[in-house]
Amino acid sequence: MNKRTAIILGSDSDMAIAEKSMNVFKKLGINYEAHIISAHRTPERAREFAVNARKNNFGVIIAIAGKAAHLAGVLVAYTRLPVIGVPVKSSDLGGLDALLSTVQMPSGVPVSCVAIDGGENAAWLAARILAVSNDELAEKLERESQIMTENVNHKDKTLQEKLNCEQ
Repeated sequence: MNKRTAIILGSDSDMAIAEKSMNVFKKLGINYEAHIISAHRTPERAREFAVNARKNNFGVIIAIAGKAAHLAGVLVAYTRLPVIGVPVKSSDLGGLDALLSTVQMPSGVPVSCVAIDGGENAAWLAARILAVSNDELAEKLERESQIMTENVNHKDKTLQEKLNCEQ
């Protein structure tokens, strides 16, 4: 059975970022589950989820949180699965607080981190992690990479045609 991905939101206000991840997973056919679990308001639930994540067939966890973004750190403290933190932009400090809370982990307790509001890249990273042991997914990622390359080449061709017409 293929591993699935957990998307854990610190708050329902993080849903727009989670949807970016969900869209990538739908495109790639990756099974996922999403939950709202607060590191500060429901710490026991966060612990329980993380402790049971491997036996519940998760292969990677995405933790989306803003402000004092301790969610990824709390989850990684209770699991040995890869945890990808997505810091969320806030009106207070523009997401810098969440970014620093996510990336500044102590030695031996690693959390991967993508850009502020980087839900899409979190999903692409999760897919790459899962593809290490899933050849079908690795092939899908290779096809997506080829499509991205073709899109850039097409845009360059269009630009070159436009520039040649202007000269």
